Formats: sequence, structure tokens, C-alpha cells
Amino acid sequence: MKITVTTERPEADKIVAQITVAAADVKKAIDNTYKDIAHRYNFQGFRRGRTPRPVIDGIIGQQSVLAQATNDLLNEVQPQVLDDLDIVAMDAPSFGDEPALVEQGKDYQVEMTILVMPECELEDYDAPSINMPPQEATEAEIDQQINQLLAYQTTFEDDDTDRAAELGDVVSVDIADKEGAGHLAGKNRTLSLNLGGAGVPEQLVEGIVGMKAGETKDITWTQSATHNDETIEHTFSVDVTLNSLKKAVTPELTDELAQNSFGFDTVAELRDAVKEEIEEDKTRSLPRLKEDRAVEAMGEKLILQELPEPYLNQVMNELANEFLQQLQGQGMSLDMYLGARGMKTEDFLSDLRLQATDRARQSLALDALAKKLEFVATEADVIAEITKAGVEDVKAMLKQLKDEGRLPAIREAIRRSKAVDWLVENASVNEVDEVAERREMAEKAAAAASEEVEDAAEAEVTEAAE
Repeated sequence: MKITVTTERPEADKIVAQITVAAADVKKAIDNTYKDIAHRYNFQGFRRGRTPRPVIDGIIGQQSVLAQATNDLLNEVQPQVLDDLDIVAMDAPSFGDEPALVEQGKDYQVEMTILVMPECELEDYDAPSINMPPQEATEAEIDQQINQLLAYQTTFEDDDTDRAAELGDVVSVDIADKEGAGHLAGKNRTLSLNLGGAGVPEQLVEGIVGMKAGETKDITWTQSATHNDETIEHTFSVDVTLNSLKKAVTPELTDELAQNSFGFDTVAELRDAVKEEIEEDKTRSLPRLKEDRAVEAMGEKLILQELPEPYLNQVMNELANEFLQQLQGQGMSLDMYLGARGMKTEDFLSDLRLQATDRARQSLALDALAKKLEFVATEADVIAEITKAGVEDVKAMLKQLKDEGRLPAIREAIRRSKAVDWLVENASVNEVDEVAERREMAEKAAAAASEEVEDAAEAEVTEAAE
């Protein structure tokens, strides 16, 4: 089809294309519509496919025929325009509420409005500096892995000392739901009193800290969730009875334990094996981690106050589909996942929106970088991508993608991939023992929290004495 396209960009995320379709192609569209109607319907007195146009006009109506021809023509024009302009639309393009109908023997002119991602700038286009774990296993990483192995050998015994629960303790509690916390309710639940622990709200942990065995306490807290740019407060309330304190008993790592439990003659051999396993895992994981961190750093340089809502919704849908496919692969439903983590649907959606915001900003940052560095997606690049996907008839697939207007999205992905490769190659790396850093921060946080609890207890004693 022969078309002429001129464009203007009245807004950052909108392109308006003025399209002219040659009269010959208009005639072809009208002819095809009459043929389609003649074959689709059985008109009395005529063989299927042989009904003359005047008869069709008399029964169907000429305006209806031209309306169908117009619709078919627009459906054919749309992907061609997107491909010619190399545009990835954020939403279905619009031809207005009532586009004019085609006319026999005349060129057809129509205006097409396309929502697109805004062209953004970065604060600077320098490759970022990122922190990365060293390629060799550190002592802190080895210790962490061995502690995880020893955790399987840990048992919990009742602590008969008459003391209050502290951060880091393991406790047995009865939890009765009063409002919105049915997922936490249960008898003789064993909880670790750690801030930031999975599945246990920090406010609940803080409420149990300071309790003694046999004590019952009402604990109420609120959590905020954002949905559709609206912040919603959720209230939770439980009655907690502290049954007992537990003390963790972890066996000392000796040559005998290394041999009996882990199959190594000595502790040194166990540490060497753990070191080798960590380094093998780093060989696989560090390249992707470097890529993720470099892209994340560039996303922080994006100059854009607010993301277009259609694009954000598009990315949210992509993330949701990816996540649901992962759950399906694990044999889980979303309801099962949320129930296992005690998470409400609105909290899940709020978290998903935050993730989508980060991914969208990073994608726009990659687009800006690719444009600045003048990266292009050649036909050879596109063919290589199709071949990589295992397609047998590459030529046929290339035509199909073009006819469907999907080539711009593939070109966009190729340019972004080239930008990512450039970032990975040029980012400067600072090696940091992150496990040792996290351990040090956790120890400081635990010490500070314990000090706060002690101060609060002393204050209560002083107040009672007065």
C-alpha cells in the first residue's frame, strides 16, 4: 500500500500523523470489501460471490459497505504507519470518533493520534560507578553460608529465666485476631523477634519485646498502602499471649560435626567446599547483578517528574504476567502466594506499582542513552533476534512482524540491549564485602534497639517508683 505520512508532536507523549492513502489503494480496499460481502452472504437469486454491487448497495447499504472498507483500510494502515515511523505505541492509536469514509476514485486522508513514550534526558550520560561483591568468596560470605548450614542443626529449648523478651529471641505465643490479622492467628506459634523478618510485622515484634511468659497484651498497628495514587491506611489488632521464651542451641562446628553432618573430614575442608560453591555461583550471578545495578544507576539519572499513566500501566501488566507465569511454574496461584505471606491484594498491587515505576524509568533511561550514543537496530540485528528465538522461516516471520506493526518494539529492545551492553562494559566497579557490611549494620541496629528497650524498661520502673 502506498501512503504518505507527515507528523507533528504537540505534546511530549503524543504524535499526530497526517496520512494520505493513494486513490488506487482506496479502490482496492473498496473492491475487496464488495468481494468479501458477496462471498460471506447468500443473496437470493445470485450465486455466492456473484452478487452485483447495486444489489449489495440496495440490501446492505452503500454507506455500510464504505464504512467496512474504511475500517479495513485503517486496520491495514495502522501497522504500516507504526513501522514507517518506527514508533512503539503506549496504547491503541486513535483515528478520532468518526473518521471520514473512503470514496471511490479519491485519495483518502485521515489523522492518526499515537500515544508514545516521552523523549527524556538524563542528568548526565557518563557510565555509572557501582558497588559489586568481589569475585572471590570472602570470609564473611563463607561464615554466612556455614551459619545457614548450622541453622539446620539448631534446636530450641525453653528458657526458664524470668526475663522479658528481647530482640533476637525466639518465642512461643498464642495470637488471637481482633481485626484484619487472621493470617497471623494461631496457638503455640514460634516467632523470631527480628526486625525486618519475613511474614512478621515489625510492629508486632516491637509489641512482643518486653513481655514476660504468661503475659497477654493487645497490640494494634497500621500499615499504609498506595493504590491508584491514593494512600490507604489498614489497621491490624491482635491479642498476644507469651507462652515461653526459647533459646536457640546451635552445635559448635567441629571436625566431628563436619564429618557426621556434612560429609567432610575437617572444618577446613568444609570451608573450602563452601568457598568453591560460592565462587561458582558468583560466576553465574555476578554478570547479571552488574547489569541490573548499572541499569538501576542510570534510571536514577532520568529527568522526568511523572511517568505517563498508560505506559506505567503497560509495564505493570508486563510485570504481573511475568510474576503469574512464575507462580504457575511453581504450581501456585496468586491467592495461595498472598495467603502464605499474609499479604493483602492492595499491598501486592502497591508493591507491583513501585516495581513498575522503577522498570519504566530505567527503560526510558536506556532509550535516552541509546539515542545519545546513536545506537541503531539494523535489519541484520532484527534477523539475528528472530533467529535466536529458534524461528525456522525467518523471512516469513519478518514479514508477519512488519504487517502486524511489531517490528518497532523489537528494534526498541535491540537498542536498549546495546545500551545495557555499553553500560556493563564501561561502568566502574567498587568491590565491597556487602555481607560483612550488612552483618555489621545488623549488629549495630540490634544493639541500638536493645538499648532502647532497656531505657524504656528503666523509665517504666522509675515512673512506677515515683
